[in-house]
Amino acid sequence: MHRILEARFLAPEIKFFRIEAPRIARKRQAGQFVIVRVTPEGERIPLTIAGGDPDEGWIALIVQGVGKTTRLLNSLEAGDQVQDVAGPLGAPSEIENYGTAVVIGGGVGTAIAWPTAVALAEAGNHVISIIGGRTRELVILEDEMRQVADEVYPTTDDGSYGFHGFVTQKLQELIDAGRRIDFVLAIGPVPMMRAVAEVTRPHGIRTVVSLNPIMVDGTGMCGGCRVEVGGRTLFACVDGPEFDAHEVDYDLLMMRNRAYLDFERARLEEFERGNHDGPCRLEQQIAALDGGDADSAPPQG
Repeated sequence: MHRILEARFLAPEIKFFRIEAPRIARKRQAGQFVIVRVTPEGERIPLTIAGGDPDEGWIALIVQGVGKTTRLLNSLEAGDQVQDVAGPLGAPSEIENYGTAVVIGGGVGTAIAWPTAVALAEAGNHVISIIGGRTRELVILEDEMRQVADEVYPTTDDGSYGFHGFVTQKLQELIDAGRRIDFVLAIGPVPMMRAVAEVTRPHGIRTVVSLNPIMVDGTGMCGGCRVEVGGRTLFACVDGPEFDAHEVDYDLLMMRNRAYLDFERARLEEFERGNHDGPCRLEQQIAALDGGDADSAPPQG
């Protein structure tokens, strides 16, 4: 069990957690993630490590409540506990002194981008941060970004704060102004990452995206996070989660991300009706077929 040390909302449905996990805190690097299971019967979900303190023994997670499990997690408060936190998993971000590095976060993607921005700044880069949200209240971690980045440009779709437009438009504006850009990291919704890749492609700017498709075990065993990069089939959990943005097959990625929408919607509706922590039906079905115990089946529900 892992105790929650701090829990607070950064924006509607977006919550910051400090969770006791001393071993992970000592080993984690920028870009890595953990697999979290809230209850013994719950599903496993991947969450990028947003920070941590190896001396105090905690890691930070930022969670957007969009489905059953993330909303269940966001209902917890300081003093509560989560069942499992496994990690750190995935390959760390490739950090070096590129020169000028642009870190782009769309919505909760800013939480994933922030630790990499810290590492890029520590490596000596001139860091430019572009952080976006649909409205002002959905622009998160601006103060934290300003502590590490040399330039920070908040953007909003509706123009309620900062630059009126998309993060890609702000990036294009910098390029058109003749700014030298040596490296771009983009993290957010798949259409946004795809759009960033198309902005940088004509200029030959090295661009990396962090992919967050469906993951179950985080070790490459289940095959749920298959992605196609440069014509090769890779696994986001072990080969990534960061990949060359210009080589990702985004059409296939979006199709795979939609594969379980109906199932996820049904579980969310069940959660909203009040069945918060019942066992996963898929686990029960697998156990019945195997003649085994439901606890031995891989959590998927």
